[in-house]
Amino acid sequence: MTTPPIDLRSDTVTRPTAAMRAAMAAAEVGDDQYGEDPTTARLQHEMAALLGKEAALWVPSGTMANQIALRVLTRPGDEVVASRQCHAAWHEAGAAAANAGVQIVEVGAGGLFSADDLDAAIKPAGLPVFPRTTLVEIENTHNRGGGLVVPQDEVVRICERARTRALASFLDGARLWNAAVASGLSEAELARPFDLVAVAFSKGLGAPGGSLLAGPRELIAAADRARRMFGGAMRQTGHYAAAALHGVAHHRARLAEDHANARTLAEAIAPLTGVQLDLATVQTNIVVFHLAPGAPDAPALVARARERGVLLNAFGPRTVRAVTHLDVDAAQVRRAGDVLRRLLSSTG
Repeated sequence: MTTPPIDLRSDTVTRPTAAMRAAMAAAEVGDDQYGEDPTTARLQHEMAALLGKEAALWVPSGTMANQIALRVLTRPGDEVVASRQCHAAWHEAGAAAANAGVQIVEVGAGGLFSADDLDAAIKPAGLPVFPRTTLVEIENTHNRGGGLVVPQDEVVRICERARTRALASFLDGARLWNAAVASGLSEAELARPFDLVAVAFSKGLGAPGGSLLAGPRELIAAADRARRMFGGAMRQTGHYAAAALHGVAHHRARLAEDHANARTLAEAIAPLTGVQLDLATVQTNIVVFHLAPGAPDAPALVARARERGVLLNAFGPRTVRAVTHLDVDAAQVRRAGDVLRRLLSSTG
């Protein structure tokens, strides 16, 4: 390639901007395990307020945030109800079973499920052959659902139903920033129905790493202990916290650009004969499309696109994902759409 590739594999591939690097370099730091990192303390205080929760805890990754949530909200042998193809079940290397000792039952379709779906999935109490259903988890936006924003009225119904059935509730909000921009609702409103919420700074906000859990003080205290057990208690985390603070302050509103770029890409390929893509699912910065019989399979398309300077992810034998982000502009997305159109049109 004579020019840098257009990297649409994920919004995690972004590199810190010059301004973010400057904020990281200037961060005041200390030993966070002693509670002495002032920048991390500031991040946790500000994010608890932004999410409408009592307290918050920085953790190194989104997977660790999800795993800590399972650890503190369940006991080994429990069952968790979550959306079909959720991140915790599909993209965390079986960690729910290994770390928390729980199993996940997937319900609904396309990243969505209803309060009635939750009711139907809860195992009858009092029968020793069944696991105890103790937690419901919602992923918003939903990754494999194509960046779908979960309707908040249904979120409220699900969490209310969970409370009536004595279940805890957890929001995997790794891309909650995108959900807020797309829905017009604040992060606090989206997080309000849940006992515990996770957000990530390394996706749409462009930080080099880091996620956060927010909830009641007692749950965050338990999460702090679990973080140490999982090896996530670090030292001078203020450099990461400074990047997160910069991303929240400067990169959150611009997520609308990523959403518009994803729509541009989706509209470029949706009319093609070999593409199966419902434009109604393209609500944020993720485009997931399927390849019809007669079109190349996903690995072949990804390989051919790479040869032409466009990087994508094969999400299955005939499923491809593209993600727009801070490091790709509208012109690059249009070029990527042209490449995909040529590749798919040439195969009939």
